[in-house]
Parts: sequence; C-alpha cells; structure tokens
Amino acid sequence: MSKHPGLQVEESRRTLGPLFAPIQAELAEAERIFQHELRSRFPFVQALVEHCGDYQGKRLRPALVLLAAKACGRITGDHPVLAAVVEMIHTATLVHDDILDESIVRRHAATVNAEWGNETAVLLGDYMFTHAFHLAASLDSTQACRWIGAATNKLCEGEMQQVHHRGNLDLDEASYFAIIEGKTAELTAVSCRLGAHYAGADDEVCEALDRYGRCLGIAFQIADDVLDIWGEERTTGKSLGTDLEKQKLTIPIIRLLESGDPETVDLARRLLNEAQAESRKRLRPLLEESGALDYSWEKARWYVKQAIDALDVLPPSDSKAVLVVLAEYVVRRTS
Repeated sequence: MSKHPGLQVEESRRTLGPLFAPIQAELAEAERIFQHELRSRFPFVQALVEHCGDYQGKRLRPALVLLAAKACGRITGDHPVLAAVVEMIHTATLVHDDILDESIVRRHAATVNAEWGNETAVLLGDYMFTHAFHLAASLDSTQACRWIGAATNKLCEGEMQQVHHRGNLDLDEASYFAIIEGKTAELTAVSCRLGAHYAGADDEVCEALDRYGRCLGIAFQIADDVLDIWGEERTTGKSLGTDLEKQKLTIPIIRLLESGDPETVDLARRLLNEAQAESRKRLRPLLEESGALDYSWEKARWYVKQAIDALDVLPPSDSKAVLVVLAEYVVRRTS
C-alpha cells in the first residue's frame, strides 16, 4: 500500500492528530459547533455533555467529512456543521451501546450508564440524536437530513439485528457482515458522501467516496472485534470482552465455529454458552491455533485495499494521501 512523504504510519498508530493537520482549523470549528449546539442551561445536562466530550476520541467521522471535501476540491461553510452532526450521531450511539453492553469504562472514564444510570444514558443519547437532526436541518439543502436519516435508520437496524442474534452460535459470515455494515460502516460511508457532495463532486465521485467510507468502516469494525478479544483495556480505554459476555458472535468466533475441528468447536461452544469473563482468555489459543485470528485480519486488510482502490477517482493531493493512511491505520491500531 502506498505511503505519502511526510505521513508516518507509525505515528498514526499512536495518534491520528498529526494526520489531521490539513483540516485542523475546520476540525476545531466542528468541535466548537458540537459544543455550542449541545450546550444546556441546566448544569446537570451540561455536565453530561461535557463528560461525553471525551468519547469523541479519534474524531474519525468528522475528519472523514472534511478530508473527503478537501480531497474533492474545497471545504465550504457547511462542512464543519456536517462534521459536528455526524459526531453527534456517533457519540449518541456510543452512549446507547454502553447501555446495551453494560460497559463501565470508555476512554478511560466511567460510562454514562455506569455513573448516572441507564435512564439518564438513554435520554442523553436521544438528546444528541435530536440535536444532530436539528443542526442538519439548519442547512439550506435538505439532502444532508435525508442521507443522515437513512444512515441512522440502517445503523439502528444493524444494532437490532445484533441484539436479535445474541446467543445464536450458528450465525454465518454473511449475516455478520450485514450487521456491521449497518451498525458501523453506514455512518463512515455517509460521512464521506456528505463531504464529497457538499464540495460539489459529481455522482461518480460521491459513490466512490461512499464506497471508501463503507469499506473503511467494515475494516474498522473487524479490527474492533479482534481487539475485543485480544486487546488490553489499559490501551483501548474501554471495557473489553463484552461481545463474548453478551454472546455476540464476531468474525473470529464465526470462523472458528465454521472451520475448527470438531473437538475444538465443541469446546468453543461450551465456553461461549458459559459466557464468563474467563472465556475470553480460554478462547484466545483456540482462535490463534485454528487460524481464525489470521483470517480476521486478512478480511480486514481486504476491505482496506477496497477502500484505497475506491480513491482512484480522486487526483493526487495531501488530503487523498491522508485518506490512504487512515485506511492503513485501521489494521495497525491497538485502540
């Protein structure tokens, strides 16, 4: 995979900050809009919003809006607004996800549900969703509302499908990919599409950027699912092992159950049915020896290549180079 001079992949593994230098001013404006839009006159609500400021982490989705725009030629006044909107949607989903997973830590801090309870967390997520659509509606065109609304619907469908399939040890790969394309990739795809469209790109380029974001999102989720089993909480800064404890099958587990020898598969099924914290540790060697870990990373790398290939429609630029490195980063990250 190609690398652009001056963009160090090793540095991106530690932080994405240096990669976002071409859009730093616009990213700061998106952050200002995010904070201003969610500001509340009630101290308790304001404290909750400020607490979620730490959830934003990598700022990947707002950065994708801005980088796609710049790679397509220009960033307009609408783009920081759109970047804030997609980050509100993303943050709201994190708040709700933590309830579903009963997570207690995110970004090295207590989750909203752990600190203030599920009721508050549900309402805070709703508060962010409604603000996101209110903000999107402030633009002259309604296109953003339509695309973001459709993406959010698919996101929720993906999450509901995942909940529905909890404990289904016969979940196949096709169903897994349908779930993650909705719950994760849809928002990264629409982020890139919005960036391209509002920069004046034609339909072909918008479709290509959508494809880039979709493949990037799928690869990102595969990496997340691998880290949920092999990652370290002190590095990722969030609760790990929740997929196994909630009996949510991810690609390493699916691969093991589909291709492992009968004895290994039988042991894996028993560990998954127990759904205990120690199951994660006991499943690791089974996944490694069966080749399921390597298979998962191979799948992620395939989607990364598809994402990078989709960028062929764009002329060379620093922003395009950053999009390439972002894709490469997905399969190298540790958090």
